[in-house]
Amino acid sequence: MARKSKSNLSELYLEENKDQIYENALAEIQSFQLPLGTTLRSVYDDQPNAHQRFMEKLDACIRNHDREIEKMCNFHHQGFVDAITELLKVRADAEKLKVQVTDTNRRLQDAGKEVIAQTEEIIRCRVQQRNITTVVEKLQLCLPVLEMYSKLKEQMNVKRYYSALKTMEQLENLYLPRVSQYRFCQIMIENLPKLREEIKEISMSDLKDFLESIRKHSDRIGETAMKQAQQQKTFSTALQKQNNLNYGRNMHLGRSRILESKNEITLKRMFEDDDEHEEEVLTAQDLVDFSPVYRCLHIYSVLGDGEIFENYYRKQRRKQARLVLQPQSSMHETVEGYRRYFSQIVGFFVVEDHILHVTQGLVTRTYTDELWNMALSKIIAVLRTHSSYCSDPDLVLELKNLIVVFADTLQGYGFPVNRLFDLLFEIRDQYNETLLKKWSGLFRDIFEADNYSPIPVANEEEYKIVISKFPFQDPELDKQSFPKKLPMSQSVPQIYIQVKEFIYASLKFSESLHRSSTEIDDMLRKSTNLLLTRTLSSCLQNLIKKPHIGLTELVQIIINTTHLEQACKYLEDFISNITNISQVSVHTARLYGLSTFKDARHAAEGEIYTKLNQKIDEFIQIADYDWTMSESDGRASGYLMDLINFLRSTFQVFTHLPNNNNDHAAMSGKVAQTACMSACQHLSTSLMQMLLDSELKQISMGAIQQFNLDVIQCELFASSEPVPGFQGDTLQLAFIDLRQLLSVLVLQQGQPSQVNIIICCW
Repeated sequence: MARKSKSNLSELYLEENKDQIYENALAEIQSFQLPLGTTLRSVYDDQPNAHQRFMEKLDACIRNHDREIEKMCNFHHQGFVDAITELLKVRADAEKLKVQVTDTNRRLQDAGKEVIAQTEEIIRCRVQQRNITTVVEKLQLCLPVLEMYSKLKEQMNVKRYYSALKTMEQLENLYLPRVSQYRFCQIMIENLPKLREEIKEISMSDLKDFLESIRKHSDRIGETAMKQAQQQKTFSTALQKQNNLNYGRNMHLGRSRILESKNEITLKRMFEDDDEHEEEVLTAQDLVDFSPVYRCLHIYSVLGDGEIFENYYRKQRRKQARLVLQPQSSMHETVEGYRRYFSQIVGFFVVEDHILHVTQGLVTRTYTDELWNMALSKIIAVLRTHSSYCSDPDLVLELKNLIVVFADTLQGYGFPVNRLFDLLFEIRDQYNETLLKKWSGLFRDIFEADNYSPIPVANEEEYKIVISKFPFQDPELDKQSFPKKLPMSQSVPQIYIQVKEFIYASLKFSESLHRSSTEIDDMLRKSTNLLLTRTLSSCLQNLIKKPHIGLTELVQIIINTTHLEQACKYLEDFISNITNISQVSVHTARLYGLSTFKDARHAAEGEIYTKLNQKIDEFIQIADYDWTMSESDGRASGYLMDLINFLRSTFQVFTHLPNNNNDHAAMSGKVAQTACMSACQHLSTSLMQMLLDSELKQISMGAIQQFNLDVIQCELFASSEPVPGFQGDTLQLAFIDLRQLLSVLVLQQGQPSQVNIIICCW
């Protein structure tokens, strides 16, 4: 029983505890001071039915509050009603009072407006008077400062930085110390160093723009300068010719007056043309504004940083010089690449020369000379490298003309250019090599197109056309009637014309090199000698060695070389005429064409002999002797008769060549005699080798008789004088050894053993 009562007490205590917890939770919720999360968590973390019981407690609490609110409203309701009733009674009196107060205020305001206005006006005037007096006093001190500062700002705006620096100096030393107590003056004092730095930065920016501008316009400046130099040179040359024409006018007064009037008209036109060019061609000053560099120099000089500016300018210009001197990789492909390269360099040094003469100390002559020597070494190296890639003589010639104009232009500005003209002599050797290669192809084409037959002329007009191209003279041929044939083939006048064209092409390079006529004449003769002794000689040698060139063509080549050899003296006269150098001068070189054409003739003659011998060998190879035959056929072998017929027809070609000229007849006769003698000797030697062959062990008398018949035919051929001009039995002596051997063999008929012994002993 006691335990049960204790249990009930415990439950009652717990129940009261829980109610107290809920009461506390509700109090906390109503306080709005503590966070609700913790409170609500304490409620929900309790017994499973805690939520429901809490909600019941909450509802009971709400009902209690509602009852309290209702009691309070019932308690104060009568007082509220009474107060409202009193307020409604006072409302009418308040409206009346408001109207009276408003009316009184209006009358008072109307009465005091004028007084207030006058009072405010007096106060304002007195304040203005005092302020004006103060302002006038202060402005008298500050106005000059403000005017100078305004002037400074205006100078900055119009970019008159040098004047702005002078204004700053006056402000600092004269005006600002008077009003230094004012804040705006302190601001000005603080801004002046900033303005100086700004001026330096702006002037440096302008200088950088100037450097970039001249870098972009260097090619145009250089092109303009080169055009002017070329025009000046052309005008000087024309003026010199004009003076030469006027020379000796006192001796021929009447004629000179006519020439003088004509020359004056020509010279006047020339001056007008130059004036037109001068109007069209701009100068460097027209293309580039140099004021930034002058302004920047003055500014840095005033600020005491002139040396810094000079070093910076020279450093940047050296960098630009290196860029200008760096050529494009494809410069050697076109003349425009070289022209742009030279124009940029000329433009660079024209600008430096202008800076040198209009400034003091920024650029010195020592500096420009050092820069030019560096550039000149680089230019020469570049031209050596890129010109070596040029295989077109026209491009090399245009390059030479550009170098001459380039050198003349810079020489006019006082830069030494002797090394450039020395370089031109190196390029001239390369130019000659390209010419030789080009003319080698022309010579090959001419030889390929030639038919190697005498030139037929049907009438006088055709004859004059040929004579106009080649200096040919033959009184005997002139007596003959048309149609007739000239001894040389078509390639001779064409070769002669091409040699003259080569001389003209070589002369083009020698012009404007500031060399004497004697030196030019010597250069032309040396280059022509190279053309004859190396290029033409090589082409002739290759032509002679070609397998399709036959004996007739070889004979015609011999005749052609003779005429070309005779024409060498006309080539010497031609060179003398275009250089105005007499051939009797001790310094005049001679053409070596004589040896060239002689060597070609000797090679052609040797090739004739070689081809004849080769043909004889071909016939000998088809010989088929039966060395054991019992008796001969009674006639010569077929191969030998064919060989003899071939030799007769071949030598008839020599005899049928044109022999109008005694030299031609002698030449063709000599060649024919030598060829005939060589052929007979070679034939005799070949037949002898057949008998003396080590593989031939035995020979019958029939074979000897057959071989004897063949030798007899050879002797008959030799005695028939296939080529005129041999004395006596000279040609028959070629077979004398063979005849002696056969005679011994014939005497030993019927004794084969002795025949073999004789052959072996022989």
